Amino acid sequence: MWNSLFLTIIVRWLDMLKEIHLLESKLEKLFSDYELIKSENVTLLENTETLRHQLIEKEQLLKKQKSEYDLLKIAKTIEGSITNKRDTKLKINVLIREIDKCIVELQE
Repeated sequence: MWNSLFLTIIVRWLDMLKEIHLLESKLEKLFSDYELIKSENVTLLENTETLRHQLIEKEQLLKKQKSEYDLLKIAKTIEGSITNKRDTKLKINVLIREIDKCIVELQE
């Protein structure tokens, strides 16, 4: 009787030890996965910031090139003013209206 009870207690204790070791193993794996994901997240955040800066630079370059393109269009229009004065006057009027709008916005 005592042997049977003692044996049952030992078996239960061994089962609990197995469960504890299994739990430890799972916790170690979970912690390892957490550290890996945390590291990947830092890398992704750094990449995102780099791409954000590149996007800003590209947008600024695009804005500058658009401005240069508009200036070239104006220069070509004025250059062609000898042959087509009416179109040139219309385009100049459009430019003056745009400048007036800008002045109004700056005053607000």
